Amino acid sequence: MPAQRFDLEVIPTIPKTLSYLKELANNLWYSWDAPTRALFERLDSELWLRVGHNPKLFLRSIEQQRLHKAAADPLFLETYQQVLAAYNQYHQDRERRDLGKQLESDDLIAYFCAEYGFHEGLSMYSGGLGVLAGDLCKTASDLRLPFVAIGLYYHQGYFHQLIDAQGNQVVTYRIPDPRHLPIKPVVDDKGVEIHVTVPIADRNVLIKAWRVQIGHITLFLLDTRIAQNHRDDIRITYQLYGGDEHVRIKQEIVLGIGGVRMLRKLRLSPTVWHINEGHPAFSVLERLREQVTTGQPLTEALETIAASTLFTTHTSVPAGHDHFPRNLIMHYLGNSLNELKLSTEAFFALGCLPNDNPDFNMTTLAITGSRHINGVSRIHRRVSVDIYAKYWPQITPVENPVRYVTNGVHVPTFLAREWADLFDKFFGAEWRNHLCDAKFWQRIDRIPEQLFWNVKQIIKSQMLAAIRHLLISQHIRNQISEAHSERMLRFIDPKNPNILTIGFARRFATYKRATLLFNDLKWLREILSDAERPVVFIFAGKAHPADNPAQNLLRTIHQVSNDSEFVGKVLLIQGYDLGLARHLVAGIDVWLNTPVYPLEASGTSGMKAAINAGINLSVLDGWWAEGYDGQNGWAIKPSPHTDDIFRDLEDARVLYEILQDDVVPLYYDRSKYSYSPGWVTKAKRSMATVLPHFNSVRMINDYLEKFYLPASRHGKHLSANQCTKARILANWKAKIRELWSGIKIRQVVTSMQQLAYGESVTIQVTVFLNSLNPTDVTVDLILSRKLYEPEIAARSDATVLQFRDNTYPEQDGSVINYKLVAERPLPDLGEYLYSLTFQPEWCGGLSYYVRVFPFHELLTEPHEMGMMVWA
Repeated sequence: MPAQRFDLEVIPTIPKTLSYLKELANNLWYSWDAPTRALFERLDSELWLRVGHNPKLFLRSIEQQRLHKAAADPLFLETYQQVLAAYNQYHQDRERRDLGKQLESDDLIAYFCAEYGFHEGLSMYSGGLGVLAGDLCKTASDLRLPFVAIGLYYHQGYFHQLIDAQGNQVVTYRIPDPRHLPIKPVVDDKGVEIHVTVPIADRNVLIKAWRVQIGHITLFLLDTRIAQNHRDDIRITYQLYGGDEHVRIKQEIVLGIGGVRMLRKLRLSPTVWHINEGHPAFSVLERLREQVTTGQPLTEALETIAASTLFTTHTSVPAGHDHFPRNLIMHYLGNSLNELKLSTEAFFALGCLPNDNPDFNMTTLAITGSRHINGVSRIHRRVSVDIYAKYWPQITPVENPVRYVTNGVHVPTFLAREWADLFDKFFGAEWRNHLCDAKFWQRIDRIPEQLFWNVKQIIKSQMLAAIRHLLISQHIRNQISEAHSERMLRFIDPKNPNILTIGFARRFATYKRATLLFNDLKWLREILSDAERPVVFIFAGKAHPADNPAQNLLRTIHQVSNDSEFVGKVLLIQGYDLGLARHLVAGIDVWLNTPVYPLEASGTSGMKAAINAGINLSVLDGWWAEGYDGQNGWAIKPSPHTDDIFRDLEDARVLYEILQDDVVPLYYDRSKYSYSPGWVTKAKRSMATVLPHFNSVRMINDYLEKFYLPASRHGKHLSANQCTKARILANWKAKIRELWSGIKIRQVVTSMQQLAYGESVTIQVTVFLNSLNPTDVTVDLILSRKLYEPEIAARSDATVLQFRDNTYPEQDGSVINYKLVAERPLPDLGEYLYSLTFQPEWCGGLSYYVRVFPFHELLTEPHEMGMMVWA
């Protein structure tokens, strides 16, 4: 019979002279402040590694003698005081930055997301969506924005990954003690946990919250693990993206509905609501319920809510949107239907489109409840307008209300400390205030080439040391002999970082094509066969436990890495997390990215590599299509092939040619120096061009300008005076919907069909308005060169315009809009005469098109109703 284990914890006492270590450990400011993390590591570097860089667990585990020794060490105390001074200065300065100054005193931005990635010590993220959310929160703190975030507290978090001796991904879960995390329960003045209740199916589910401090801002993580809850409900917030659709819908109810209720319970009144992906879209239902139960009609309530709501989509594939069968919705949300006082048909109209998939779609609900919508890169916007064209069926897809804000990365989190120190030396501390100033970053050229190279090699050595440590542990676990392990690690030598190292690290999904590099192993062997110019490829990343094709990619990499001709040249590292990611993006020479075009919504890992003088070699997709300038990296242009096999063959061929002809020769071009001047030039340009354009300060200022500020102003405008403007807008839309089918463009007449440059032409249009007023519509003319002749296509029984170059309405000069003026009504016909006189700006063959669409000054977007009639 095995012996029974009894637990006992001895908590060290923090000396008074070091008492603020507890506060530092409870604020995720440490996740982007390297000196704070270094301070903890200095106390006990081995323990720091064992606890996964978790300061709070570290302080509960450190030996008392080490604390006493540090408290008596003048050098440590000096460093401690420097860290504390920086911490206090950061938190005492509450003045808003940049466009945040334009927000009003009562403004509050509420950000809802299903996952957040701040630091490896708080595993509430699975991939890019969560890390992007974390970066946005950190930047909101940096800019001192009025900002609150809502998420879920997953007791198991996301899985931890092992790779076994056969290359299989082994999924393990750890359930951390909340006392070991930088979180605190949300309590009232008497210290009692604050709870809200949400009806889910036939039970009322209690929800509590954990407070996470991220610099100046707060994240509330919702949790159903409360003793009074049913055992099934206790497990709702157990695992990130785990369980079946029943668990998923319950999680999204807690996030959306519970999130709104928790904010109300805490007396927080957001003026801007940001739904990050469709998971939190049930927040729309809760806000509608709040309005409707006060007696406001649903249509008015929807206008009020939608005006202040932004929906951000991060997926480039239609299948990537959550949807639930109707019977599931009715089972879990039947009470909401009753409180909204809606018929079943009207309720489902909020999340379903006519003649579409009958399931309740979370993206549809988010779009219904938002007047502000964005993708996360320019290409992603172009893809999204086609995916979402069905929501505005009469509108040209490129004109629909979807806009974009290209993602950016939080520089203080991912910029290696050595680069920050170098910038301090050459540019002064003020460089932190010029993150978005492209001209400022041209100063990188002033850094001596040898020094630039040396700094990169120091950072790379640290990465190699970390990788070597991880791989040795991995090899020991998989019972790999010491001799073979050394052969596999012969290029992972911190003392010799001058070997070309190429990295591929990200969430594994089939469209990311992690194994494109192995498409032609014979060609790859040729590239890697030169002993004088060694190359090592490092792979890391997790596949979702249910994604078997993605796990097969891991197995393929493992198999290649064990091929006798690739041993030591291809390495697969287990346990990808933010800690490993920081090492890789800082130290890698070339960042490889090979997604299927155009499925990479944005991507951010390549940005992180570039700001650390890494050079991107990527398919021209996502952010790289905007960042690549021909000299700051290498590009694989999208293949014209539609067949998957031929496309992969073509993309692999281009990849091999770039590696063979450009990357490897340039890195080893060291005939005159101990470094490659050409490589340093390209690395400098990579850093100087990417850093100012793809950082999260630029990103959040874009959100402020394009969405947060307009959403706040418009939401307040429609809500003022007991929602008077919302009532006017809702009634006007009802009138438009009733009469729109009768709108006709009867006649288009031109004064001439051929004219000399400089002459004017007059276009007259007769429009039957079907009892609408001329002020209810806009009649405009689109002029196009025949060289850019648009395609006319039928969509939903309406004629729409689709431009081949897909740039409109971000016009590139190939299309011009002119607004026609209502001249007079035509007697007895119910028609109005519109006219336009203009001088064409171009010569040659031109085409023009005339159309009518609804207009009202209270509309957020000109085409938000999705209605248009073409001549």
